[in-house]
Amino acid sequence: MSKLKTVFMGTPDFAVGCLEVMQEKTEVLTVITQPDRPKGRGQKMTPSPVKVKALEYGLPVWQPEKIKTAECVARLRELNPDLIVVVAFGQILSQEVLDIPRLGCVNVHASLLPRYRGAAPIHWSIINGETETGVTTMMMDAGLDTGDMLLKSKIEITPDMTTEELHDKLAVMGSKLLTDTVDGLMAGTITPEKQDDSLTNYASMLTKETGHIDWTKSAQEVHNLVRGLNSWPVAWTLLDGKNYKVWSTKVRDDKSGNPGEVLELTKKSFIVAAGKGAVEITEIQPPSKKRMSAGDFVRGNGVKAGLIFN
Repeated sequence: MSKLKTVFMGTPDFAVGCLEVMQEKTEVLTVITQPDRPKGRGQKMTPSPVKVKALEYGLPVWQPEKIKTAECVARLRELNPDLIVVVAFGQILSQEVLDIPRLGCVNVHASLLPRYRGAAPIHWSIINGETETGVTTMMMDAGLDTGDMLLKSKIEITPDMTTEELHDKLAVMGSKLLTDTVDGLMAGTITPEKQDDSLTNYASMLTKETGHIDWTKSAQEVHNLVRGLNSWPVAWTLLDGKNYKVWSTKVRDDKSGNPGEVLELTKKSFIVAAGKGAVEITEIQPPSKKRMSAGDFVRGNGVKAGLIFN
């Protein structure tokens, strides 16, 4: 039996495991990923993780700025894939593209749809204090993550789990779920399920302002923001008008005070009052410096009780 002919569209680390699955199970005609982008202090042009993996496999790589153009649509039609798989690609597909493969376009999405449609579902699930999330495969339509659901897999979000930790677990889960989805589509054993639009919660794109800590919120909400933005774009707060990134915290419901006020110093941390309870900061990054333990920060930066973060 001949292998399924597929096109894979994806960009970040999250998509690499799914590309590995498609390379193993199908004939990947081409890999489509975002153009190389400048990165780091030197602004060196850097390929996406998916491009790096595709080149390791010797697969053709295509990097259009816009997949919707007539030229791109024509090229995809020439390829005539049975299936297109899309994982965190970073561009919206037009109906013309969605109509090309005979089996349709399948997306791997890092939430339990219809919850958290949109660009940053992993971050927002933690920021909003969810206790579980997962991965959903779905048939794509012209809407944003609105297509019929195929398979789901769940995972617990533990109280101190960061977005980085959850991302890595969901990436592994997503590649396994994609395996089951491709097998099920080929065998005709999956029944697509409509999404209930009333249950959705849009996971908007993150901005720098998303990370600004509001100390009038509860300690739990501040803690959720810190772990939800670790390791990007990172929560932050101001002291004397300067920006300090906050990498790691603990909830201290046994402490209270004026929101933003430094209440207490310890050998390894310092404690800041929130609107309800307090937050123990254990790792911080001062302006123009590397991240460090809060203990080192306290010893070297003259932090004392009574200072106000805002």
